[in-house]
Amino acid sequence: MPAHVLVPVDDSEMARHALEYACKTHPDGTITVLHVVGEPSLMMGEAVGLSLAEDIEAAAEEHAASVFESAQAVADAHDVEITTETRVGNPARAILAAAEDVDLIVMGTHGGSLADQLVVGNVAERVFRHAPVPVTVVR
Repeated sequence: MPAHVLVPVDDSEMARHALEYACKTHPDGTITVLHVVGEPSLMMGEAVGLSLAEDIEAAAEEHAASVFESAQAVADAHDVEITTETRVGNPARAILAAAEDVDLIVMGTHGGSLADQLVVGNVAERVFRHAPVPVTVVR
């Protein structure tokens, strides 16, 4: 039984299903809910200035708060404790970096919209192919 489970989430139904699966199958493990916020291009960052990094982190934390509120509701419904983490950057790379400290990744296959399905589906595939730990993909 995995001791530490990573569940990458966004605000999609598929991410909620993945978290529910993790809560049901690993209720005694440590479940870390990870939300990754993409960063703007470097060209934009150079034009705006050095405070951009602080602004990005603040905006990421603000956006993640609503995602984590939904995640906490799922965890509460299953009487499971979760920890949360926010990262800024490329989603697949951020998930793979976070995977260095866990035993299992549980993630959804894709997001809700067609664009999410293309991007998030691609993220799930990259994580599945390159993760240093087992990956459970929830449909």
